[in-house]
Amino acid sequence: MTTSPLPKPFHRILLTGAAGGLGQILRETLQAHAAIVRASDISPMAPSRGAHDEVITCNLADKAGVAALVKDVDTIVHLGGISVERAFEDILDANIRGTFHIYEAARLHGIKRIVFASSNHVTGFYSQDTPLDAHTPRRPDGYYALSKAYGEDMATFYFHRYGIETVSLRIGSSFPEPRNRRMLSTWLSYGDLDHLVTRALLAPDVGHTVIYGMSDNRDAWWDNRHAAHLGFEPADSSEVFRPQVECQPQPAMSDPDSLYQGGAFTAAGPFGD
Repeated sequence: MTTSPLPKPFHRILLTGAAGGLGQILRETLQAHAAIVRASDISPMAPSRGAHDEVITCNLADKAGVAALVKDVDTIVHLGGISVERAFEDILDANIRGTFHIYEAARLHGIKRIVFASSNHVTGFYSQDTPLDAHTPRRPDGYYALSKAYGEDMATFYFHRYGIETVSLRIGSSFPEPRNRRMLSTWLSYGDLDHLVTRALLAPDVGHTVIYGMSDNRDAWWDNRHAAHLGFEPADSSEVFRPQVECQPQPAMSDPDSLYQGGAFTAAGPFGD
C-alpha cells in the first residue's frame, strides 16, 4: 500500500533576491515547504526547472511590478536588494523603496507572513566585546545597515497596523566557511540558514520577531533569548574552522575587523567625494 506525501505548508512562496548567493541556496531548500517557489531578482537567474519553480524578473523599485509579483503568493522570503555597502542613492531604490513595495503588496494581497533578510550590520558599530540581544538599541554601520533598520521598522509598523507578521533575520556571515577571525563569531552555515528560515516561516504567533542569524559558535556576540519561541536550534559551529582561520595574519588592533562587530562596513565610504 502506498501513501500520499504529506501536503506542504504553502502553495506558493515568493523568494526575492533569488540570484544572490543565499537566494540560490534558499531557492532549493524552500521547495520542501511549498508546491511552487516563485524566484525573483533583477539579475539573471537559473531558468525554471518545471511547474514547481517559477522565475520572474522584477525590479523592486517598480511598485506596480512588485504588486503583480506578489499576486497569488502565500508568504514572502524577502532577500532582494543590495547586500553590501554602497552610496545612499544606490541603496535607496532596491533596499528602501523596494522593501516598502513588498510590504504594500503584501497588504494589498492579504499576505500575513514575511521573512525579512535584515543584517547584523544594524548593530555594527558596537565593539566586539559588547554582548547584544534584539532589544539592544541599534547602531547601524552604514547606508546598507540604515536600510535594514528601516526594514525592521517597516515590519513593526505593518504588524501593528495591518497584522502582517515578520521575522527579521539579522544574518551574520553565511558562507560555506568563515573567511576571517571576525566570522568565527558571525558565521551562519547554509544548513543553519535553512533551519532558521524554516522556523521563521512555520513558527506560530511571531508578531515582529528579530533574531540574529548565527550558528552555534563558541565566541558569539549575540543572544537570541527574545526569539526562543521560534525554536531555532543551530547545529553547526565555526570551531571546526578555527585552526585554518587562525593561520591568517592577525589584523592590527586598530583595524575595523578587530574593533567593531560590523567589521569593514564601519569604514566603507564616504562615496562620491
